[in-house]
Amino acid sequence: MRILFVCTANKLRSPTAEDVFRDWPGIEAISAGTDAESPRPLTKELVASADMIFAMENHHRERIRKKFKQRPPDNRIITLHIPDEYERGDPELIALLNDKIAPRLAAFNKAN
Repeated sequence: MRILFVCTANKLRSPTAEDVFRDWPGIEAISAGTDAESPRPLTKELVASADMIFAMENHHRERIRKKFKQRPPDNRIITLHIPDEYERGDPELIALLNDKIAPRLAAFNKAN
């Protein structure tokens, strides 16, 4: 299953999520940013190839929904409501990501 994590700059939140979930069995984790200047900008290919997308904030989710026609169903674009106030690798951010994402991945795997 390919999981895409999205934030604005792809420097702090989404790369941390990619790091955290990279080694999960059956998961291919990747991250991107909505800003064109991001180290890995969000592209139609990334969005189209994702089985599930985790957006850090509502505006990321809405941008994906409005800009990309080829995307997972809306119920597979999940907003995490994690504000841009964490550094990359912050233990509090990692705990939030685990709390919010791990149960969804487990439920998805169980259903499929």
